[in-house]
Amino acid sequence: MKSTLFSLFVIQILIVSLLLYSKEKVEKLEKDENVVVLELFTSQGCSSCPPADEYLNQLKNDEIIALSYHVDYWNYIGWNDPFSKSTYTEKQRIYGLKFNSSTIYKPQLVINGKEHIVGSDKRLVNEKIAHYSKKKNINHIKLSEISKLDNLVKFHYHIDGDITDKHFRSILVINERKTSVKRGENKNRELINSNIVVNETYLELNNHLGQGSIQIPEIVEDNDHISLIVVVQDKALDITGADRQAL
Repeated sequence: MKSTLFSLFVIQILIVSLLLYSKEKVEKLEKDENVVVLELFTSQGCSSCPPADEYLNQLKNDEIIALSYHVDYWNYIGWNDPFSKSTYTEKQRIYGLKFNSSTIYKPQLVINGKEHIVGSDKRLVNEKIAHYSKKKNINHIKLSEISKLDNLVKFHYHIDGDITDKHFRSILVINERKTSVKRGENKNRELINSNIVVNETYLELNNHLGQGSIQIPEIVEDNDHISLIVVVQDKALDITGADRQAL
């Protein structure tokens, strides 16, 4: 009798453990399917940008992928932002066409490619993150077999979901960098930027499985921590899935 009771007790423990494990797996899957991608357009020469830069640095968790694009049209003020690129300015202009905006501005935060807000408005940023975190991504992406050799990162990817008329972006970011600004609107300030995009490549999606590579540019220093981010985006520029891996 005692043996039977003990066996039943063990079975109950196993069942409870299995249920808890299954719940954990489901919750993790749901989190993975609800990634929110934030794209901040900013400049070290812009006096209104540091609050947005600082807040972006605080938004670090498994459900949020933050990207900081440094534009070059504010360099004329007196400080040449070392991370700025004309391609990022053009990227912002393309979003501007989507949003029917007559002008582009800083700090502009684009959320999942679907709408834009002022990046320093913490209340609204939190509200939008809460809204989009409840919407499952159409595509679920997983990176694998990532290797870094000299100045090149190679990787494999697997994408679930419909990939018709979608493109794939691989993005390399510096996790964090401090810069002492010598001139311009932020003169004599030490700025901390995070998730700084230093390279980005595009390719059309033809298969759910594939591989890619991205160059590590010279601006990346030996002591920098970098991450690889991949994003799937449709023709309307809506982001339908993303993944991130530290390197």
